Amino acid sequence: LQTLKSLWTLKPPNRTFHGHPRLLASDVYSQYESVRRGEQEIPKYFNFASDVLDKWSEIEKAGKRPSNPAFWWINGKGEEVKWSFEKLGFLSRKVANVLTKVCGLQKGDRIVVILPRVPEWWLVNVACMRAGIVLIPGISQLSAKDILYRLQASKAMCIITDDTLAPAVDSVAPECQFLKTKLIVSKGSREGWLNFTDLYKNQSADHSCVKTRIEDTMSIFFTSGTTGFPKMTEHSQGSLGFRPLLSERYWLDLTPSDMIWSTADTGWILASLASVFDPWVFGSCIFIHKLPQIESAAILNTLCRFPIDTLVGAPTLFRMLVQNDLSNYKFMNLKHCMSGGEPLNPEVMEQWKSKTGLDIHEVYGQTETGIICSVFKGMKIKPGSMGKAAPLYDVQIVDKNANILLPGQQGEIAVRSKPIRPLGLFSEYVDNPKKTAESERGDFYVTGDRGTMDEDGYFQFIGRDDDIIISSGYRIGPFEVESALIEHPAVAETAVVSSPDPLRGEIVKAFVVLSPTFSSTDLESLTYDLQEHVKKTTAPYKYPRKVEFVQELPKTVTGKIKRNELRKKEWGRM
Repeated sequence: LQTLKSLWTLKPPNRTFHGHPRLLASDVYSQYESVRRGEQEIPKYFNFASDVLDKWSEIEKAGKRPSNPAFWWINGKGEEVKWSFEKLGFLSRKVANVLTKVCGLQKGDRIVVILPRVPEWWLVNVACMRAGIVLIPGISQLSAKDILYRLQASKAMCIITDDTLAPAVDSVAPECQFLKTKLIVSKGSREGWLNFTDLYKNQSADHSCVKTRIEDTMSIFFTSGTTGFPKMTEHSQGSLGFRPLLSERYWLDLTPSDMIWSTADTGWILASLASVFDPWVFGSCIFIHKLPQIESAAILNTLCRFPIDTLVGAPTLFRMLVQNDLSNYKFMNLKHCMSGGEPLNPEVMEQWKSKTGLDIHEVYGQTETGIICSVFKGMKIKPGSMGKAAPLYDVQIVDKNANILLPGQQGEIAVRSKPIRPLGLFSEYVDNPKKTAESERGDFYVTGDRGTMDEDGYFQFIGRDDDIIISSGYRIGPFEVESALIEHPAVAETAVVSSPDPLRGEIVKAFVVLSPTFSSTDLESLTYDLQEHVKKTTAPYKYPRKVEFVQELPKTVTGKIKRNELRKKEWGRM
C-alpha cells in the first residue's frame, strides 16, 4: 500500500518520456478546479476528447510528435485508413454534429453502437465524448433477442449498426419505445434508416466540446451474470478517461512513436482500454485490422507487414498462433505481447518464447474494474501468474468475511473500495442497486474470481467463484444459454457449465433432460438441432459445443441445480 501511495503522489516533472512528449495528470489540474480524493488529486471537470485528444492534436501541429498516425486501419483487402490526431478531431466533430443536430441527442442520452472493427466505431466513440452522449457498445454477434434486451434495458434513443444486423434491429424496433433514430454504416440505403457516412461527410466540423464532470457517465457495458440477464456496468469520464493519466505507463508503457494492435472485439471493455483510452493518452498509434475472422495467417502476415510494437490478444489467439511454423514469419517491429481475458497456459508462453524470442505479459481485469493486475515491462515473469496489482488499486485475497488472507491462501480476488473508491472502478450497475450492493463486501469490491497471492505480491487466478464461463475471452452466463435451450420443444430441463478445451480454455457444455413427450434415437441429429437453435436465439458464440443427455440433473434439497457438481465432474475428466 505504501508503494501505491508513493505512485499516487508521483507527478513527474519531466515533460518527456524516452525522449517523447507526454501528457501529465497535472496538465488537467492546471485547467480546472481540482479536489483531493485520498492521495489522488482529481479535477472536477474532465473530457477525454478535449483534454487528451485535442492536446495531442496541438502537440502534433507544433511538430513535437512523431509523424506516425494516431489511427491506422486496414481490412486485408487493400483498403486502408490513416488519421492524424488533427484528422480524428475534424471527423469526430462532424459525427458529433450528426448525433446532436440530426438525431437530436443531448448530453446524457444513450446510444447503442454495434459495429465490427471499422473506422466509424472510433469516430462514434470520440463524437460521443465530445457531445457527452453515453456510448453502449455491443459485439457484432448479438442476436435480435440480445439487441431487444439491450435497447429496452438501456432506454437508448439511437442505435448505430451495419447491414448485417439492421434486419435484426428492424425486427425488434417496434417494441423499443425509447428508440427514435437508426443510423446505418453502409454503402447503400435502407428504409427507415439514416445513412451514417452520407450524414457525417456533409456536416460542419464546427463543434464545441461539452463540459463534463469527472463522474459523468461515459459508457455502459453489458456484462454477463450467472443468473438473470446481463447487467449494465456504468463507467465514467474518470474511470475510463482520466484513470490512465493517473496510472501512467505501467501496464502498456507506450510512447508516441509506438503502435499497438489489440484484437479485442469492439463490444469488450478491453477494446476501449487497449484500442482507445490508454494508447491515446501516450499519443501512440492505434492499429486495427477488420478481421472478420481471427485467422492465424492474417495475424502473422499483418505482424510481418506493419510496424506494430505491441500486440494485445486473448489466450486463444496465442494458443492458435503457436500451432504454426513461426520460422516462416519475420515480425517487422513486434517487441511486446500481452494477453488477457482468461488465464494463459504456461506451456503456450514457453512455446511462444521459444519460437519468437518474445515473452507474453499477462493482464487481469473485469468489465467493472479495467486492468487491476499486470506483468509490467521489466518485471520478472512467473508462469501461471497474472502479475502484481496495478497502480491505483489495492488488490487483496479475502475470505467470505472480507478478511485479508495470508500469502499462499486461496480466497476471492478483491479491490479495496473503502474509504476511498479507486477512480478506475465502475460507478454502479445501472438500475440495479441490489447487484451493486452485492458486489461489495466489507471494505472491498469482490470480483467473484478465486486466486492466491504469493510473498512477492504476484497473483494467480484459480477460477470463477460463480458459474460464469470464459471461452476465448468471452464471458458467457449460463442463464442465457439455458433460457435459449429451454425454448426448444425437446428440452425439459437443462444446466450449462464450462468444459475444458485446449484451444479456447473453456467451452460451453449443456446437460439436457429430454421432454417426456419427445422421443428420438438420433441424438447426434438432435444435438445439431439444439446447437443451431441456440445460435439463432442468442449470440452464436454462446452455443453449447458439447451436449450430454441425462436422465436428471443434480439438485439441492430446495430444488436448485448443483452446477458446481456438474462442473467438477466435467473438469475431473480433463
